[in-house]
Amino acid sequence: MIHTGLSRYIGFAALGCGVIATVIYVLMISVTLVHIEAVSGQVPFDMRPLGYDPTDAATLLEALGAEGRAYYLRYQITLDTLYPAMLALTLIATFIWLGRRMPGSKLVRPGIILSVGCAVFDYVENIGIAAMIWSWPEVSIPLVYAASTATLVKSVLTTLAVLLALLIGFLWVRLPKADLCP
Repeated sequence: MIHTGLSRYIGFAALGCGVIATVIYVLMISVTLVHIEAVSGQVPFDMRPLGYDPTDAATLLEALGAEGRAYYLRYQITLDTLYPAMLALTLIATFIWLGRRMPGSKLVRPGIILSVGCAVFDYVENIGIAAMIWSWPEVSIPLVYAASTATLVKSVLTTLAVLLALLIGFLWVRLPKADLCP
C-alpha cells in the first residue's frame, strides 16, 4: 500500500485529475468530436464503442477531406492524448483512496489493472487513428481492424473500471462507520 504521508493526499489527487479529465472530456464531446461529425456527417472513430470496419473507416476518412483529417490529428488526437492518462490517474487514485478506507478489499488491484488497461488501449486506438489518417487513401485493412479492436477493448475496459469504482464506492458508503479506516 502507499506510504501514509502520501496516501493522505490521494483523495485530492483523484479529485484534481478527475476535474482535468472532465474538462478534457467535455471539450472533446462538445467541440472537437462535434466538429468532426459536422464536417463529415459521420460518427468519429472515438465514438464507436463497438468498433468499425474498413468500409466505415474509408467513408469517414473520405468525408472528412484533407482539412477534416488535419483537424482530427491536430485537435482531437491532441486532446485524446491527455485524456487517457487523466482518466487512469483519476480511477487509480480513487481505487487507492477507497481501498485504504476498506481494509481487505480485493477489488482495488483489479480496478488499477483495468484503469491502466483502458489508458493503454486508448493510446493504441489513437495511434491507429493517426496512422489511418496519415496513410490515407492507402489505409490497410489490418490497420483498420487493429484500431477498431483497440476501440472496442478500450470501451469495455473503461466501462468495467468505472463500474468497479462505482461498486467500491457503493460498498464503502454501506460500511458501518466504525469499520472505516481514517
